[in-house]
Amino acid sequence: MGCFACFDGGSKQQRREEERLASEEARARAAEAAHKRQEQFEQSAAGRAAKAQLAAAAKHNANTNRGEPVLKVSLS
Repeated sequence: MGCFACFDGGSKQQRREEERLASEEARARAAEAAHKRQEQFEQSAAGRAAKAQLAAAAKHNANTNRGEPVLKVSLS
């Protein structure tokens, strides 16, 4: 059996390459599915509501009073 060790190494390397390719394909399919789910969410009512909520929060953060007191009391 020892004299056939060099032949077995080639099949191990080929198997690793096949596994790497299969893994790469699986990652590509998963990324495509995730992108499709993201698009479907953005088109759904919940997605539109989330987008509107984020826009409102950004607008609110842009209009903060930056340390000024909310109520100014003048003492005369």
